[in-house]
Amino acid sequence: MKEQLTFDKGRPETTRGIRAHDASNTLQLSARQWLALAALAVVLGMAVPALWPRLEQLSFAADYRMPFELSNDYWLYERCTRAATAQSDVLVVGDSVVWGQYVKREQTLTHYLNERAGRERFANLGLDGAHPAALAGLVEHFASGLRGKTILLECNLLWMSSPQHDLQEQKEFDFNHPALVPQFYPHIPCYRADVSTRLGNVVDRNSAFNAWTRHVQQVYFGRSTIPEWTLEHPYANPLQAITLTLPATGGKLRHKAEPWTQQGIAPQDFPWVALDYSFQWRSFRRAVDILQRRENRVIVLLAPFNEHMLTAGSRERFAQLKAGVIASLRGDHIACIAPALLPSEAYADASHPLACGYKQLADELFASNVLGTAEPGR
Repeated sequence: MKEQLTFDKGRPETTRGIRAHDASNTLQLSARQWLALAALAVVLGMAVPALWPRLEQLSFAADYRMPFELSNDYWLYERCTRAATAQSDVLVVGDSVVWGQYVKREQTLTHYLNERAGRERFANLGLDGAHPAALAGLVEHFASGLRGKTILLECNLLWMSSPQHDLQEQKEFDFNHPALVPQFYPHIPCYRADVSTRLGNVVDRNSAFNAWTRHVQQVYFGRSTIPEWTLEHPYANPLQAITLTLPATGGKLRHKAEPWTQQGIAPQDFPWVALDYSFQWRSFRRAVDILQRRENRVIVLLAPFNEHMLTAGSRERFAQLKAGVIASLRGDHIACIAPALLPSEAYADASHPLACGYKQLADELFASNVLGTAEPGR
């Protein structure tokens, strides 16, 4: 006799009294099995990021700099710091001034420094948009390889040119690298991310697995999650997208290389933020402290700002700020290099030199011999 089925709200139940959940394929795990599964997940989470560099080769060759499109790939930046530490004597850390926004990779400051040195002594660890608050987070969480080295740390006073650049504006606005800034304390008024986003950022920068996951998303899936990518590529195999080949190093020009005077840039009346009240300055000093605690020899390079494009009043306020920065650093026995102002035609904008400017800057650094005689960090 055939068994008859009845339905109650979509759930089949036999006339013999078999309950629906007894007929399902539910897999029940004991507490011990759950613990074993959790342990396996932890092991995989630690092993995969550690083993990945053996599969995905990083060619940290001469004039290497982070690919611009991977400026938010902090896991790759960590790899770069370790490669640079193994290969170079002096690691040049900073924002797009170090990276070289208006020059090719063979025209950067580190290129001309190496040219003068006659060997690959300097490594380019510049990261586009790395304002001091982001730089401090980058150094703290994604540059653990920077230990026991000489660090030429660039200080760009552009980030103190206004309350907005100093992240003191009350009105919300987008700024670079929000995942690297303090998420809860100290409070950043213009940063309005929700609690879930902030917690996610904290987890990401304290979890190698999460940072590696974001690396894979950025390199192979166009900065999308795998589910998002599969929706856009329904017939593609995600595994085939993982080619284990990193993008070519940032060799192309980001912007047309021409002096600021040819771009129609008007004189700027930057208000500048007083040193004692600057959030970015406090962040920069935190970056210095972190590097020094790791037994690095820190030399601060005060990037030569384009004073030619400042109004008279703004130039006067800038001079006061610059003097205060130098006095603060040297007063705490932190080596500081304050290069001379470059010619007007050597600047592309307010803070980025052109190739001729980088070459002149490298010449001045070598002529002063300050890189060889700078006082070690604390």
